Order: sequence, then C-alpha cells, then structure tokens
Amino acid sequence: MPLTSDTQRFAALSARLTGFDEATLEATGLTEEFRATAAERLGPGIYARLLREAGGPGESVGDTMDREVRDAARQVAYLWYTGGWPGSQPVVTSARAYAEALAWKAAGLTAPATDPGGYGSWAGASGRPIGRDGGDSEECGR
Repeated sequence: MPLTSDTQRFAALSARLTGFDEATLEATGLTEEFRATAAERLGPGIYARLLREAGGPGESVGDTMDREVRDAARQVAYLWYTGGWPGSQPVVTSARAYAEALAWKAAGLTAPATDPGGYGSWAGASGRPIGRDGGDSEECGR
C-alpha cells in the first residue's frame, strides 16, 4: 500500500515517539491502521495539531506541545507499544497489532500465543533431560 503524505508524517512522528526507526515501524504492517486509529480516537483537531506541533527531526518531542497534544502523543506511543488504545479498558486494535507490539520487540520476545511451533512441536525433546534417569534430580532437591 503506497504511503500518503499524512501516513508519512504519522510514521515520522511515530518514530520520534517510540525510538524505533520508520523502517521498523513500517515492517509491522500497522502504520496505516495505527494512523487511522489515532485520527479517529483523537479527533481531527487534536490529530492535526499532534502532527503539526510534535516537532521536527532533532527536536525533542514535547518541547512545543501543550498538555492536550502531549497526552495525544502518549496515546500514540502507547498504541505502538501495546497494540491497543489506552483507557480504563484498553482496546486492542487487531490480533496483528498485539503480535507486532513494540513492547515485544523492545524486550527481544515474541508475543505469547502468536508463534506456535507447529503440529507435534510439543513431542520433541526439550534438549534438557529431567527426572531420575535424566540427571536433573539434584536440582530438584532429591
């Protein structure tokens, strides 16, 4: 999907808010979904102000923002890191958003229940013997 100028501005803003580069964010496949979510949830006025007032490259995000726009910036960062929109009951935007959330990438993990080993993976040896004959009994206190 080709990026619109609005999506490109949102991607640049998101990179500054999250600390991840635009290529990494684009690789999630969520830039347009998150742009649409932010525009809808924030409303056109706050969304436009966020894109306009968030500062350019080299500027610290938040230097020129009032509280309302700063809160909007936090909500967008939360969306990228969790895959959900914040609130008293956060709303995950999609299963892919959960799986691609930046929190997992920052921790070097895969989101639980999103990357199964495939049929029969539970039957394979774990590589570490356990039990009486496996030599793990000393660690178990036996």
